[in-house]
Formats: sequence, structure tokens, C-alpha cells
Amino acid sequence: MEIVIAELEDLAELSQLFDEYRVFYQQESDLAGGEAFLRQRMENQESYIWLAILDEQVVGFTQLYPCFSSVSLASQWLLNDLYVSPKARRQGVAQGLIEEVLAFSQGMASKGVLLETAATNLPAQSLYEKIGFVREKNYQFFYSTESDD
Repeated sequence: MEIVIAELEDLAELSQLFDEYRVFYQQESDLAGGEAFLRQRMENQESYIWLAILDEQVVGFTQLYPCFSSVSLASQWLLNDLYVSPKARRQGVAQGLIEEVLAFSQGMASKGVLLETAATNLPAQSLYEKIGFVREKNYQFFYSTESDD
């Protein structure tokens, strides 16, 4: 498996996986909207996106956004998206992508990496704990949204 930073020329393959990811989280398929969203992130250098490649096919991706901790006076990262194509699951793809993100975070001398997943996504939770992520117990997270997304 090869893990690389996504480039604009990877956008078509990445957009397909991104659409599958959004559908996994009960969103309507919107390939064009997803591609536009990813293009904007990439062109504005607002996130880092890694691709996992197996047998010359993009089979997974993760997207990392920068954020900051005022209390710690440090940068940190939000691992906002992680998806592996069903045909490539249980082959170490997700773990490889996460390990790449963690190495990147350490190399940037950041506080760490935050992530969230659906309460029902038990396989992902198990993987995160196996890799060394710790379930947050000290803070409650609240959201304010204009929609049901």
C-alpha cells in the first residue's frame, strides 16, 4: 500500500470515494458538490488529504484540518474524514492512513489529533482505541446547526 498527499489531478478518484463516504453517513449522493468542496479545500490549502493506493487504485482517504488550543497555546489537528472502500477494508488501510496523520502531526510539533465518529461505528472506535486514541471523558461537545446534517 502506498499513502500519498492528494493533488488536484487526483480529484476525480478522490471525489468518488468522498461521495461514498458521505452516503455512508446518510447524506444524499452529490458527486459534483463533493468535488467542488474538495477542490476548494485543496486550492485554498485549508486541509491536508491523504490517499491510500492499492494495486494502482485509490481505495481510501483521510482529511485533516488545522485547529488550535488556546488553553494549551498549541496547534492541533482535526481528523475530520476517514473512509476506506468496502473492497479494501480489513487490510490495514485505515490504520495506515491514521498512522500517516499521526506522524505528520508529530512532525509539526502539534498538541495532537482529534477525531469523532458516529456512536454506532463500533469498528472505527475499536481501531482508534487500538492505535492509541483515548475516548474523551472530561469534556462534553455541543453543536449548533441550521439543519439536520
